[in-house]
Amino acid sequence: MDLSNLKPAPGSVKKGKRIGRGQGSGKGGTSTKGHKGAQSRSGYKRKAGFEGGQMPLYRRVPKYGFKNINRKEYLGVNLDVLQKLVDAKGLTVFDQEVLIGNGLASKHDLIKILGRGELKTKIDVTAHAFSKSALEAIESLGGVATKINS
Repeated sequence: MDLSNLKPAPGSVKKGKRIGRGQGSGKGGTSTKGHKGAQSRSGYKRKAGFEGGQMPLYRRVPKYGFKNINRKEYLGVNLDVLQKLVDAKGLTVFDQEVLIGNGLASKHDLIKILGRGELKTKIDVTAHAFSKSALEAIESLGGVATKINS
């Protein structure tokens, strides 16, 4: 290999059209941008969702309802699910770490214990919220329901 046979790597050199280099090039004058209008000007940027002046889709579609930005979204865990864990693994204490470890919740979930199913064992549960029926079922067997403040 020497200086006489050096050439650029394949695909690294792109021979594009040279625009704005005079009328003789065939790409002079308007430099392939057409006549007038925002798109022919330098620094032109189209707004996201712009549809050429037509009413954009996000404004045509009707909107309704109300979205509360302060809403707290709870992940529900039912008593029958806790009873299955008691039967399968012999657990009697349920807190956030235990529920995360068993795949029932993730790290950032707010957990609410719900009253579906029947509880047969005394258990201690720590969660962010409890339904009335779940609270009654846990305490009727002598269990403890502790609420986490968040």
